[in-house]
Amino acid sequence: MELKTIDLFAGCGGMSTGFELAGFNILAAYENWIKAVNIYQMNLKHEVHSIDLSDVSEAVKSIRKYDPNIIIGGPPCQDFSSAGKRVESTRASLTEDFATIIETIKPISFVMENVDRARKSNSYSKAREIFKRAGYGLTEIVLDSSFCGVPQKRKRFFCIGILDEKDGFLEETLIKDLDSKRMTMRDFFGDSLGIDYYYRHPRNYNRRGIFSIDEPSPTIRGVNRPVPKGYTGHPNDSGEVSSTLRSLTTRERALVQTFPENFVWEGTKTDLEQMIGNAVPVNLAKYVATHLGEYLNDGRKNIARPRGLADKQQAF
Repeated sequence: MELKTIDLFAGCGGMSTGFELAGFNILAAYENWIKAVNIYQMNLKHEVHSIDLSDVSEAVKSIRKYDPNIIIGGPPCQDFSSAGKRVESTRASLTEDFATIIETIKPISFVMENVDRARKSNSYSKAREIFKRAGYGLTEIVLDSSFCGVPQKRKRFFCIGILDEKDGFLEETLIKDLDSKRMTMRDFFGDSLGIDYYYRHPRNYNRRGIFSIDEPSPTIRGVNRPVPKGYTGHPNDSGEVSSTLRSLTTRERALVQTFPENFVWEGTKTDLEQMIGNAVPVNLAKYVATHLGEYLNDGRKNIARPRGLADKQQAF
């Protein structure tokens, strides 16, 4: 089947890039942060709309023009993030808005990505009810990107749905094909960084700040600070504080997120760091997309049926 895809809450394009690399045809993207829209437009060829997706009726009108059979997206996750206060607010309702858009459009399949904590949130519970009411079988899984071709420990929750399918349909193959060991920074970069250790600013000084390139990077966050003058080290640091110790550059952090080397980044450092920290790692998105695409295109499965009849058909 032709994998006609729309990306919602697309950010600067991590999910779109990964799905494109896996053979999906991205028709358009939707993102409300204009600075992220600008980066997206510099790097991806299809249309990107800057609209507020919480206005579900207007969003549906726009999305329907493309007649997609796949919708992907990562509703903003700050309200569940371990980097924040772990308190849900109105932004978390965008998860429910995503689900309502899915229920209304009824694509054959969808993929929703979020932080791993989102799986236990009230908003996801409500969104899940909407997905099930709409007739979707769900694969709900937390993946660590360091087992999916990304040199970074970054756990992300994926809810993958297919109309009239059984729950858990993709879980076995997603787990089976994970790498046997975590990808380290050295596995990915070799010696091209010119360093053996680097600084990553901790959330508080009870945590270490120095990491080795012989381990995966910790999660890339939306802030990137230089080594503070007062940093004297932590017992769990992988290396010593020295005059040559540095943090990763903005471009290096984008590469850790597995954006292509030729990806264009223009804007203030603060904005770019936030976009990169918010992004879905490209290779993680590609991993999920590759397995979903293979499943949808499996000749033994009658997935490419008329969408208008989906509610009247029996599950397999």
